[in-house]
Amino acid sequence: MTLTPGSTTHRRTLRWQAARVLAVRDETPRARTFRLALPQPRRHLAGQHFVLRLTAPDGYTASRSYSVASAPDDSGEIELTVEKLDGGEVSEFLHEVVVPGDDLEVRGPIGGFFAWSGDTPALLVGGGSGVVPLMAMLRQARRDGHPDLVRLAVSARSPADLYYADELPGPDTSVLYTRSAPPGSRRPVGRLVVDDLVPLVRGGEDVYVCGTAGFADTATALLVEAGVPVGKIRVERFGPSG
Repeated sequence: MTLTPGSTTHRRTLRWQAARVLAVRDETPRARTFRLALPQPRRHLAGQHFVLRLTAPDGYTASRSYSVASAPDDSGEIELTVEKLDGGEVSEFLHEVVVPGDDLEVRGPIGGFFAWSGDTPALLVGGGSGVVPLMAMLRQARRDGHPDLVRLAVSARSPADLYYADELPGPDTSVLYTRSAPPGSRRPVGRLVVDDLVPLVRGGEDVYVCGTAGFADTATALLVEAGVPVGKIRVERFGPSG
């Protein structure tokens, strides 16, 4: 199947399949990445998501959407990074019960508006767990030998809250801490401001913003102030659904 940003959801992607959990690793004290093997590989675009469904013995089901963190490839494997939310029936189960060897029901990849083709300049702005789909874009650009295509600004509360801390830093990324920063950090602790974004804007690139509704609205307003046309900004908002 050929995927394009304008037409990325195929009927086949809406069928449920049992994905095998290959590995589980911690990203932060409250975020964990699950590497899954799909029995029917479906190549995704960076920025797309999968829906994960849990089914109880009595037939009750609960499903949540999770962005793919891994770069697109033909391996038949994907990585989903999940934040544990207090009282979240799906996220708590994934964190507390699921281990390698288990099977999880998923369907996807889904989504077109927030998908990146991988061959055009992009500015990525993420807050907290909003960095997950942006990490797929960054990983793809680095893997393909085109790190110059993307610039990423990610906001995190503290070093302990930074997703992919061992991999994310580089000349193509800016990490902005809002509550506490590591020793030697040149930027004062604080929320995202327009001066954080102005140096990253090249002009003409597509901009991808992902985070809570509040973060997304603030980032969008700051990007416009920095000179980015509204029509070039793609936004994905999320809220605590568990």
